[in-house]
Amino acid sequence: MPRLLFLLLFAVSACTAAPPVPPPSPSPSADACPTGVEYAVTGEEAASGLRVLTLELTNCGTEALRLEGYPSVTVLDADREPLTIAVGRGSFGISAVEAFDAEPWPVAVGPGESAVTGLLWRNTYTDTSAPPVVGEHLELAVATGRPAQVFTPTRENGEPVTIDLGSSGKLGLRPWTAAP
Repeated sequence: MPRLLFLLLFAVSACTAAPPVPPPSPSPSADACPTGVEYAVTGEEAASGLRVLTLELTNCGTEALRLEGYPSVTVLDADREPLTIAVGRGSFGISAVEAFDAEPWPVAVGPGESAVTGLLWRNTYTDTSAPPVVGEHLELAVATGRPAQVFTPTRENGEPVTIDLGSSGKLGLRPWTAAP
């Protein structure tokens, strides 16, 4: 009888399915951070036609990043086509803004850390022979010649931020600084 009980228990345990193996926890995908950085809008100011947009870069890579100087920025329209505008370092003659005209210094950004830059322009429309220049997307790279990605600026509530250049066609860049 004990042998029969043993065989019965063995047969039942052999037929019982093994507990399900939990799926592996998701690991960060290379697609989630293809250039090693992510961008976000962290500030926006508009007064008397002068616009300032503060962008924060977060290092989502695994190695420290060294930023020197200015980002590379191309303003894109709604169809993600480049707009023909002038992009310059500092306030670029648009207005005297001290943070934009500060001397650039190297900034070290470790994994998970951030740095900031900014865009400066005027929404002035004086040429009625052409439609106003409006950008909806930005092609950004940490510096000229580095991998770029398309970024669509949005406010915290998800509302898009437009780069409404009017007919001025000029955009100034703030040098990289450590995030506050």
